[in-house]
Amino acid sequence: MSQKDAPRVRAARMTGRERREQLVAVGRRLFAEKGYDATSVEEIAARAKVSKPIVYEHFGGKEGLYAVVVDREVSTLLAALEASLQDQRTHPRLLMEQAAMAFLSYIDEHEDGFRILVRDSPVTQAGGTFSALLTDVARRTEHILVAQFRLRSYPTRDAPLYAQMLVGMVAYTGQWWLETRSPAKEVVAARMVNLSWHGLGALEKKPELSGRPIG
Repeated sequence: MSQKDAPRVRAARMTGRERREQLVAVGRRLFAEKGYDATSVEEIAARAKVSKPIVYEHFGGKEGLYAVVVDREVSTLLAALEASLQDQRTHPRLLMEQAAMAFLSYIDEHEDGFRILVRDSPVTQAGGTFSALLTDVARRTEHILVAQFRLRSYPTRDAPLYAQMLVGMVAYTGQWWLETRSPAKEVVAARMVNLSWHGLGALEKKPELSGRPIG
């Protein structure tokens, strides 16, 4: 049999689940590269080598695909942070170190996902945003601070505020480190914990503005 007469082998057709995962991977990459607004269903379909109706069939449109991508990234990051804070018997400084490393490791290993999370979500996206995620993490951090404040006779009512400050510092530093990638994440984590731990260690119980000019 000549090569011309040989039967043509068809590429294996994707199952519905495989196609869905392919579209999630394609959408994830495009949302990270261009953002939600600049990404179109046409581009998603073209990158996946499918027709537009296939995207609508699986996700109902761009917003549905985006929601799946964001939900997965939030779950991945939150799971890593929860694991780092799980054992409340661990010394609080070590908990801080573990949480900082978990956050930076997520950025290091899921760069596209983190870029998506820190971008603005579409107006119709009710949940799963980066700010909502940080609020959730702050609530968990708050419990650690309450226990430490009680040991030191500090007012526990201040714990939610300090928790927001700590989480904000880690999140903002993480965004900066995403672009610089220097120094190493272990060094960044150590510096963050150094500032937060020693800052907490020297807290005044009733801080007030001095009212004096600086300089």
